[in-house]
Amino acid sequence: MPSDIQQFFHDHSIDEVEAIIPDMAGIARGKIMPAEKFAEDEGMRLPESVFLQTVTGDYPPETGEAMSPAEIDIVLKADAKTVRRVPWAAEPTAQVIHDCFYSDGRRVSMAPRHVLRNVIELYAQRGWEPVVAPELEFYLVEPNTDADYPLKPPIGRSGRAEPGRQSYSIAAVNEFDPLFDDIYQFCEDEDIEIDTLIHEDGPAQMEINLIHGQPLDLADQAFLFKRTAREAAMRHKMYATFMAKPHAKEPGSAMHIHQSVIDRKTRRNVFSSPDGTPTPLFFAHIAGLQKYLPAAMALFCPNVNSYRRLTRYQTAPINMHWGYDNRTAGLRVPMSSPDARRVENRVAGADANPYIAIAASLACGYLGMLEGLQPSDPISGSAHELPFGLPRSLDEALRELRASEPLVKLLGETFVAAFTIVKEAEYEVFLQVISSWEREHLLLNV
Repeated sequence: MPSDIQQFFHDHSIDEVEAIIPDMAGIARGKIMPAEKFAEDEGMRLPESVFLQTVTGDYPPETGEAMSPAEIDIVLKADAKTVRRVPWAAEPTAQVIHDCFYSDGRRVSMAPRHVLRNVIELYAQRGWEPVVAPELEFYLVEPNTDADYPLKPPIGRSGRAEPGRQSYSIAAVNEFDPLFDDIYQFCEDEDIEIDTLIHEDGPAQMEINLIHGQPLDLADQAFLFKRTAREAAMRHKMYATFMAKPHAKEPGSAMHIHQSVIDRKTRRNVFSSPDGTPTPLFFAHIAGLQKYLPAAMALFCPNVNSYRRLTRYQTAPINMHWGYDNRTAGLRVPMSSPDARRVENRVAGADANPYIAIAASLACGYLGMLEGLQPSDPISGSAHELPFGLPRSLDEALRELRASEPLVKLLGETFVAAFTIVKEAEYEVFLQVISSWEREHLLLNV
């Protein structure tokens, strides 16, 4: 009997296979090979250091205990549930997401996919099953081949770029109908379940909502969607960017994470009592997010650019207040039926690795449920009027993450060490860059 993957290759006449893993930044890395050479049972090998490669392509000078000094190989093993077509490929091509193991069978604990699996297992041990629904915002921009020049909105069907903000405009979405036709078709081919598409606040800024489901599956879909949107946009001579703040004076792009928890036996939402009222577990989950999310900030906002998004009065949250249907708060409880009661974490940027961000968000809520925490009172006014309550830079966020013993223990010491090593290396490289602002205002004035 052929395996599920081999049967998929046969049914779709697959010639080539992309064996991929998400790295620390959420970039797809791996190997491409002919389908007949795909080693499903034996697995394939990559150097362990793939998880310590920075977004610039460099490696940190010191890796501490995060990696073996021998620079050993790890084994990639395919997750059969993730096999999909690559709809933009010229030849019949499949993509398969892999899990990572050491030669003795242990999982690679710093692999982002493993971190999320581990958090899901912690919920399972308590008889719980988390449910998530990510919302991803992104900008369409003109091709930009010189990084010294600011990004520009692309030209739509009308022959014009958007003159101003077009929130929720159908016509503004229709400007890019040919592109979105491709995106919808590509997503259908890849079993990426898009719920809705809307135009967001910024020029050519869009948002897609994924249908709620199991966290690992939704992280896979978010990971694949980012790749899909970029590929589709380039076919139409545009870029799709998930940078948190691509335009200086426009809103940033977020990845909002809706999350709830169901009982594994009864399949009922543990956030709601039989009479429909919220449960202590619901409030404890919110309180856990309030307490631990600032320490987990680097996992939601992992790049120096991420913190440019978190500015007062520009839709992004600046603190961890919560409220009912309050979009200014870091934590929003949407209007819903008791069965759909959930909390929306609005802190994460679109640039976050979806596996890591979802794992971290669920981890914060889990700690609150375990500790029986109580949240602050919900706010009804604008949280933007209140003081900042989140780290303001990557450097500050990394220090807080290292200092949070409960989060480090839950997410794994090796993962946190690897993540912070990578991000500290990126931050040091960034500090060596002299910006145009510095040349403009300091060159002749100080």
